[in-house]
Amino acid sequence: MKTEFAPERLRDPAIERSNEILRTCVHCGFCTATCPTYQVLGDELDSPRGRIYLIKDMLENDRDPDPKTVKHIDRCLSCLACMTTCPSGVHYMHLVDHAREYIEQRYDRPVFERVLRWTLARILPYPMRFRVAMLGAKMAKPFAKLIPDARIRAMLAMAPKEIPPVSRNDDPQTFAPKTQKIKRVALMTGCAQKALNTDINDATIRLLTRLGCEVVVAEGAGCCGALTHHMGKTAESHGTAGKNIRAWAREMDGDGLDAIVINTSGCGTTVKDYGHMFRNEPLAEDAARVSGIAMDISELLMQIDIPEGADKGLRIAYHAACSLQHGQQIKTHPKTLLKKAGFEVVEPKDSHLCCGSAGTYNLMQPEISGQLKDRKVQTLEAKNPDIIAAGNIGCMMQIGSGTDIPMVHTVELLDWATGGPKPPALAKAGL
Repeated sequence: MKTEFAPERLRDPAIERSNEILRTCVHCGFCTATCPTYQVLGDELDSPRGRIYLIKDMLENDRDPDPKTVKHIDRCLSCLACMTTCPSGVHYMHLVDHAREYIEQRYDRPVFERVLRWTLARILPYPMRFRVAMLGAKMAKPFAKLIPDARIRAMLAMAPKEIPPVSRNDDPQTFAPKTQKIKRVALMTGCAQKALNTDINDATIRLLTRLGCEVVVAEGAGCCGALTHHMGKTAESHGTAGKNIRAWAREMDGDGLDAIVINTSGCGTTVKDYGHMFRNEPLAEDAARVSGIAMDISELLMQIDIPEGADKGLRIAYHAACSLQHGQQIKTHPKTLLKKAGFEVVEPKDSHLCCGSAGTYNLMQPEISGQLKDRKVQTLEAKNPDIIAAGNIGCMMQIGSGTDIPMVHTVELLDWATGGPKPPALAKAGL
């Protein structure tokens, strides 16, 4: 794609990077075939190629964003299926992230929308605030039909039937290995996951210590910054990300780390991009070090000799989270591990398509998100599974709200298969 940025504008590192990405695009349109929003809406401007044209026009002409451009950028899930499909290697993630930051700085959103986005940014990354908000949503849920705004209704619908108790395993501490130590790893405990499902981190710690890992929950580490990053709120996202970088760098410089383990793939995609996010900031070196040893839990488990399990007689439909299969290009590890643990594993039709969760997308774009959820649930249920497994809390909440089939994190099943307790969701379902 030909671009004509003024030389002085290319001195801005963000513009320079976007210019590199835009020039990589060859207009082939392969991305439209795998874009979920294009599949649902059928509008070229709701495809990666269409959004690239809008972003190019906005950035190249240094103009303030218009409502049309903002609408189509806001509709992007950041599922990154386009990056898997693209034959030219267009790094769409960095481009759309820059566009969102640009819009956040230069577009005057309607008052209600500004308040809504501000509220989400002040609640979701903070587990205790999120718990209080979920309690309020749970109380208001019976009155949801009386609320005219679909986004507020979606937020009320998100409230789980039961809010899990706080897990002390999320506090800063070190867990000793149960066998001979083979690795020392830091576990990212996250933010929303600590409020929505405490079983995942508990299972991760049990599994890793059973397999010989010393597990550290680092002092000062918390939210990865993804939720605010995808809203274009760069100062806030870099603030929380910076705390993680400093916390993990201290561990790396202290007793050392073999890996930073992440069991929420949406967070993993962001942490692995810290090197890029902080490339022009004082934390650049430490950010690159952190990104260099960050790995999804499935990547680490593939390095460890996890024992084979007996046939469980259970059929698992594996849902591949977009942030794992597209953002991190991890496609086979979870399935390999589940099969080794003794489960039958099947995949749904169109497994590359997003479930519609995508961070805050299901709250900000509930209509499109709902259509994607319904499609995903139908394809999963068509496999007649006993269990649906995934590696991302957002996907688990989204899909779980549309089916009665138990929704369980991959690591919970692996923990159970290697000597841990049965996942609570299976016990409730009588499996």
